[in-house]
Amino acid sequence: MKENMQITIDGPASAGKSTIAKLIAKKLQYIYCDTGAMYRSATYVALKNKVRLDDDAALAQMLGQMTIRFQPGETEQRVFVNDEEVTDVIRTPEIANNVSVVAAQPSVREILTAQQRKIAAQGGIVMDGRDIGTAVLPHAQVKIFLIASVHERAVRRYKENVAKGINTPLATLEQEIAARDQKDSTRKISPLTKAKDAIEVDTTSMGIEEVVAKVMAIVKEKEQE
Repeated sequence: MKENMQITIDGPASAGKSTIAKLIAKKLQYIYCDTGAMYRSATYVALKNKVRLDDDAALAQMLGQMTIRFQPGETEQRVFVNDEEVTDVIRTPEIANNVSVVAAQPSVREILTAQQRKIAAQGGIVMDGRDIGTAVLPHAQVKIFLIASVHERAVRRYKENVAKGINTPLATLEQEIAARDQKDSTRKISPLTKAKDAIEVDTTSMGIEEVVAKVMAIVKEKEQE
């Protein structure tokens, strides 16, 4: 496998991007960059410090005073903001329901996109998000766009929440995910859009292993082009 390939995995909330990206990175021995965790971390710090989520200038100043880093964990990648571990707290409903507002701010996207490009500069990277193939790494050799029905994505989120002791009704999650799709797809700055050269994979009726196998086949095919 080429060591300098850039692989992007985009798609809406709970389409399986992070899960698949982590597994693909592990198989290829590539670096995994969780861009969603970066925006969630910014949202967490903003809420914690009572910074208005739509105040672009204040958020930019806040980001200038914080560092986001990843560290391998036994079961999942750990996320730290400065010296505070935020791995679990950034996955709570409060963060999930507010991150779209923060992610839509021009300065936030500019600052975090620059950080993401720096991480990916040497290649050998798997990066997931909503605009990686279109805005962050438009020249990536492999672009995947994962989709799944709103109901299926809500079921996945529901199971994840139950495992964490969070009891949000399935119907509520469906409404939240549909609202998140609307926000992400219609925002003015880097909206959720499938890149023209991305390959779409519908994961609605697929298991994790099936999706990984499908993506790996696409990666190998692209490598031979």
